[in-house]
Amino acid sequence: MEKSTYYNPGDLAKFGNISEWQPELGRKFFEYYGEVFKEGALTEREKSLIALAVAHAVQCPYCIDAYTSDSLQKGADEAQMMEAVHVAAAIKGGAALVHGVQMMNKAKELSM
Repeated sequence: MEKSTYYNPGDLAKFGNISEWQPELGRKFFEYYGEVFKEGALTEREKSLIALAVAHAVQCPYCIDAYTSDSLQKGADEAQMMEAVHVAAAIKGGAALVHGVQMMNKAKELSM
C-alpha cells in the first residue's frame, strides 16, 4: 500500500509531459539533460551519484527516487550512495554557516 504524501510518486513517470505546453523548450531541455548524463570526463555512475547528492541538497523526492534507482543500476552500492548524501549535507550545512560571516559583518556594521 502506497503512503499518502504531498508528492505523488506516480508523477515521476509523467516527467516527459513537461514538454506538452512548450514542446520546443521541452525538447531542448531533454536534449541537454541527455547530453549531460553521457559518459565523459566522469563516468555515468559518478554522474548518477552526483545527481543523487544534488537531489538531496535541493530536496526533490522525485529526483531522489530516480537517482537512487539509477545509481544502483549503474553499480553504486549503498555505502557510496550514503557517502554522496553526506557530502551534500556537509556542503549544504557549510553553505548555511558561511553566510554567518555576512550576518557577523552586518551586526558589526550596525553596532558601530
